[in-house]
Order: sequence, then C-alpha cells, then structure tokens
Amino acid sequence: MILVTGATGTVGREVVRALPADLRVRVMTRDPDKGVGVFPGAELVVGDYTDPPSLARALQGVRTAFLVTTRVDGDDDARFVAAARAAGVRRVVKLSAAAVLDPGADDLITRQQRANEELLRGCGLHWTLLRPRAFMSNSLSWAALVRRERTVRALYGTSPNACVDPRDIAEVAVRALTEDVHAGHAYTLTGPQALTAVDQTRELGRILGISLRFEELTPDEARAALSKGWPPSIVEALLASAERQKAGAKAQVEDTVRMVTGRPARSFRRWAQDHIEAFTPALDESESQQGTV
Repeated sequence: MILVTGATGTVGREVVRALPADLRVRVMTRDPDKGVGVFPGAELVVGDYTDPPSLARALQGVRTAFLVTTRVDGDDDARFVAAARAAGVRRVVKLSAAAVLDPGADDLITRQQRANEELLRGCGLHWTLLRPRAFMSNSLSWAALVRRERTVRALYGTSPNACVDPRDIAEVAVRALTEDVHAGHAYTLTGPQALTAVDQTRELGRILGISLRFEELTPDEARAALSKGWPPSIVEALLASAERQKAGAKAQVEDTVRMVTGRPARSFRRWAQDHIEAFTPALDESESQQGTV
C-alpha cells in the first residue's frame, strides 16, 4: 500500500496519476469532497496532520508514503513521521525545495524545509528528498490577466529560474516510491533551461498566436499583491526568495529528471502547450492594441 498525502495538490495529484495501475494506492485529504471521483482505483481516506487518530487510520497497512506539508508554523512533518513509524511504514518520499541548498536562503519557509529534511534523515525510516525549483504551473496565476488584458505582471521579470514541470516531479516521486535504489538520496529537480518571466510571457504569446505585454511590478506592488492571500511572514519569505532569484541563485540546471526517469525534463513550451486553454482569451481582441515583450 502506497499513501499519497497532498493528493489534491499540484504534485500529489500527478503522483497518483503516474503510479502504476496494479499498485494499491491510498490518497489522504482533509476535504473528501475534493477527492471524490478524482482518483479512480485509489482508496480515499480523510486525514489531518493535527488529528492523530486520522493519521493512524490513513497509515494503517501502508509501507511507502509520499509526504507533502505546507504549513510553516506547525509540526506536521513530526506528527506524520511519528505516526508512520508507529504504523510500520518503511519508506517516506518527501517533497522539499531546492532553496534548502541556497547558501543565502534564510527565510522562514526555507528554514522550516531544512528542519523537516533533518527530521526525516534522523527518523529511522528509509527516506528520499525531492527538491524542485519553482513549478512551471505557477504561471497559471497569470492566466486570468492574460485572458482579460493580454498582460503578465510579475516581480523581477528578467531574473531566471530553472522551473520544472510538476509532472516531472511526480514521475521522479513514483520512481522513489517504487524502487529501492533511491533510498537515502536527495534529488534537485529542474527544467531543461532557466527562464525569466519575460521569456515565459513571450513563449505563451507564441503558442497563443497573440502579442502579450509584460509589466514589471515594484517590490511594494508585489508585497501588496501577495498580502491579499498570505500573512506577513510568508509574504516577506516570498519576497526574499525573489531577491535570491534576481541574484541568480535559481538559474542552475540539473539533469536529475533524466538520470532518474531515463528521459529529459519537459520544457516550459511543452507545459504551456498542454495547459494553453487556461490562457486562451475569451474575446477576440485586436492584437494591434497590445504591446509586445
């Protein structure tokens, strides 16, 4: 039995889809309504890291688990690991982040990720750490503005990031969940090239066949936008992350996806082509009215 936590999230959903059909799979979610009918063939279980009995039920009979946690102000990883050990789980594959390797990264989110990695290393279970760069799917946050105004707005538009397709992260995760050779390894996962927001905007425009305008946000504008959805501590962590990207800390490309899966990492163009409907303008506006990047 393989347990996938965060199964309705960006990577967890792809992990469930990529797991071989002949395996027993259980997906854990806090909100059962989000999982009903989404994962045919998988067992759905309601669980919450803050509810020990629900964790015990979710982990019963499980031998391998994919662990995704997002709270930075709690002990979700510690609770899960303790419950996993009690349930007899043998292997945990943890979704972390490449920022843990950045010497200049000392924000709240990265400190928590480093602590969670250390916890897993010392827990006595077989472990594998996945450290992706930014998800290509983060650009979906631009979709509404692209559809409405043919515009992308972002901070530091010319700073590069070796962003990665979540499907590639999931495929590496599946290998780590199903193959013994990955125990004790930490994998940094990137796409095949480092791209800027301007590069991504230009690529989206090519695929859509329209001109898209890029507008750079100031740090204060970015802070105001982020503050609509995140508490101040997270906002400052995200802004610090953007400063590191501006300094070039996220441009390094790794060939880990090919090393683990046997095929190269997907390009941003491939990701965008597969998700272009999200960006397609609903109205046929005149291209001449928009500037180009």
